[in-house]
Amino acid sequence: MAGRRLLPGADARQGLVALLLNSSTSLLAGAVLGSLTATFERRPGLLVLVPAAIGLRGNVFGSLGNRVSTSIHAGELQLRLRRSTLLGQNVLAATALTLGMSLVLVGLVALISIALGLGPTIGLADLALVSIGGGTVASVPVLAATLGLAAGAVRFGWDLDNVTAPLVSTLGDVLTLPALWVATGLLGFGMVSSGAGWLLAVLALGVLVAGALSSLPLLRRIVRTSLPVLVVAAGISGLAGVVLERRLVTFSALPALLILVPAQLSSTGALGGILSGRLSSKLLLGLAPPTAVPSRAAREDLLFVAALSLPVFVLNGLGAAGVAHLLGESSPGTAYLVGASVLAGVAAMVVVVSIAYYGSIFAVRTGIDPDTYGIPLVSSTVDLVGALTLIVAITALGLV
Repeated sequence: MAGRRLLPGADARQGLVALLLNSSTSLLAGAVLGSLTATFERRPGLLVLVPAAIGLRGNVFGSLGNRVSTSIHAGELQLRLRRSTLLGQNVLAATALTLGMSLVLVGLVALISIALGLGPTIGLADLALVSIGGGTVASVPVLAATLGLAAGAVRFGWDLDNVTAPLVSTLGDVLTLPALWVATGLLGFGMVSSGAGWLLAVLALGVLVAGALSSLPLLRRIVRTSLPVLVVAAGISGLAGVVLERRLVTFSALPALLILVPAQLSSTGALGGILSGRLSSKLLLGLAPPTAVPSRAAREDLLFVAALSLPVFVLNGLGAAGVAHLLGESSPGTAYLVGASVLAGVAAMVVVVSIAYYGSIFAVRTGIDPDTYGIPLVSSTVDLVGALTLIVAITALGLV
């Protein structure tokens, strides 16, 4: 990992390809999101769940990918899914956290909606059915893809730090929204819907408790250390949903802006995830010191991610304009969308880079695993900061 170059290079090609794929497919998620404005208006509070539900996929499986990546760099990983192996315990932990945190999201969304006065929202059982049911459906292929990337990294020499965050974010975006939408189709059946929601809630709680109390040391440690940061991350992402919910009128009038949202948040989170993964590996392997002022090795990664960001944000704006045109959705115009994407992206990246670096430093200095904490910290910050900066950019450009 020493001697990495700024663009061009193998790292840049891997990262840029993953980011471009991330942006392209996230625009598909944006198209789905832009078409669901009527659903959000009909079911208040559901939009608050969306950023947190999407972010949960990236937080859990991105962290899984980072831990696997560090194990590969250290020469410790064996591609065996037995319950007692390093990989097997990581997969069990990801499963427990996915189900458990989907349940936690239900409570957080309800509390945030009530505390901030969003008015009547859908019931807890309905939220549980959407969050746990839809989230589980979306998580299965994301887990499979994460394991596939791990196998590819071992066989072909890929650096998972460059590709896991963008590709996991991509799948999280593309699969979570349709899965949540399908789950909303199960609502409205009275006691059947409520019963299914409560049953999933009990199942999710049982799996989470089993993971936290497991006799397997790595599984137990990952679940226990991940829960606090994932809860905080979910709360922050929920606030991002509040920001979007309060601007629902604007997005309903110009759906092209809503199309831009998943790509914008996902790209910024993926860039921060790349930085967090690279820094975590360097810190854990002793290739960069955990100093307040970034070392030369850390500055190389900071500049590397900064260089990747600008073309990605330009593509997001162009892509949102193109998708809106194909779907016949109202748009403020290509120039405005590109301008909003670049302005919001640059502003968000300043915060994300700081969080990624100092969050990793804090983790190392306090003896916790930066692979477990890095991506959730970055992802949740991106959800909130990305939503806020996008709203500010839209306002600055006179689109509201």
